[in-house]
Amino acid sequence: MHRAREWSQAKFQKCPRECPHTCPDTANAADILRFSQLYHGLASGNLGGTSIATTLRKSHANPTEDMIRDTSATDRHIETAPPRRRWVLIGASAAVVLAALVFVGPTVARLLSSGMAVRSDSVRIAQVKRGTLTRDVSAQGKIVAAASPTLYTTAAGTVTLAVQAGDKVTQDQVLAEVDSPELKNKLAQEQSTLESLSIDVERTDIDNRQKQLAAKKVFDQATIDRQTAAREVERNERGYKAGAIPEINVLRSQDALAKSELDVSHAEQDVRLQSEALAFELKTKRLALARQKLLVADLSRQVDLLKVRAPFAGQVGQLLVQQKANVAANTGLLSVVDLSSLEVELQVPEVFAHDLAIGMPAEILDGGKTYTGALSAVSPQVVDGQVVARVRFGDDKPSGLRQSQRLTTRILIDTHPNVLMVERGSFVDAGAGRVAYLVRDGVAERTPIQVGATSLNAVELLSGVKEGDRIVVSGTDAFNGAQRVVLN
Repeated sequence: MHRAREWSQAKFQKCPRECPHTCPDTANAADILRFSQLYHGLASGNLGGTSIATTLRKSHANPTEDMIRDTSATDRHIETAPPRRRWVLIGASAAVVLAALVFVGPTVARLLSSGMAVRSDSVRIAQVKRGTLTRDVSAQGKIVAAASPTLYTTAAGTVTLAVQAGDKVTQDQVLAEVDSPELKNKLAQEQSTLESLSIDVERTDIDNRQKQLAAKKVFDQATIDRQTAAREVERNERGYKAGAIPEINVLRSQDALAKSELDVSHAEQDVRLQSEALAFELKTKRLALARQKLLVADLSRQVDLLKVRAPFAGQVGQLLVQQKANVAANTGLLSVVDLSSLEVELQVPEVFAHDLAIGMPAEILDGGKTYTGALSAVSPQVVDGQVVARVRFGDDKPSGLRQSQRLTTRILIDTHPNVLMVERGSFVDAGAGRVAYLVRDGVAERTPIQVGATSLNAVELLSGVKEGDRIVVSGTDAFNGAQRVVLN
């Protein structure tokens, strides 16, 4: 359109778009533009069904008829910017491009130098700091009684329960009684045997004394006979010396004295041997009596155990049989819980089992308050990757605890002061404790490290980092082992 006006002012008669026809001298710029549009419409064949020749003849015969309406009313004059302003615009554009390069350049450089890029909000970054690391293990435990025995019956019979579940009991209180006629009858029989043996021992003792008396009597008579024979020898010797008694009488008296001495010796031995024999027989009777006493005492104990008593002051836990039930020997009747010595039983992962030792301090959380305790027992058996441990309360313990109540327990294994540590995350397992990604200027770079002691929420770092460094502690699975990763 602008070219059409220029041609009109220069009195050009030929269309600006190389139209082969010559327009009249009276044609203005608008006419020339219309002829130009008409020509190009003819060239493209787009005249709405009118033949090209007809349209062309009408246009040249009367240029002002059947022409396309003029659009000059919408034309706007554009002023050409002066050269100085143009240079100002060029300088401003260059400044914008330079600023964009300053801000975008480092990012582009990181992208070109790294193998991949990851969103920064998909990872967790923690800062390396220096402090005290406490190795601990925490788990949910349940309240158990340190002493919660189940009481059994020692004989078959009928049970009579004297308490209900949940009743508080005192030490030696009768909780149940078993009626066992067989055991009571056996006790009566053995008691009768005991009385018989006792009488037998007394009878044997009397008989022994009589026999010892008879033996002593024989010994005494032999002693007297020896004295008589000795005097007879002495008298005969004097008579023989006086010539009043023949020698044969002296010899006879001497033989009688020798015989009396033998009788005394045999009587003395009989007394000693008979005394030993009687003492042995009496001892045998007394041993049988003592054995029977032990048997009766044991049966009496068994009969007394038919009355099931509380071993300590506590609370009845669970009744295992019904009232007046007929039970066999060694059947569990009920359980008793010692409320004064409660403990927390918890499952500890196998990885911490070798670090646990009896007496380690512990913390027990109940109702927002922390109570102290100590590790009292560790099972030597591993079941499903877990080890059973027990923690005993200290001097202060919460009130109102119930059997099997759940409590959070923390066992303090050891303490490492003044060490470099970072928040624990999946990077420890992902890199096997030897590799971590250090973040510098938005780039996470794979760096060799060395991990020391670990706790539930922190990890000690022995080498490869310094205080203040930032480490990707989780989300490194998306890095696929790349050496450098850009965090967008």
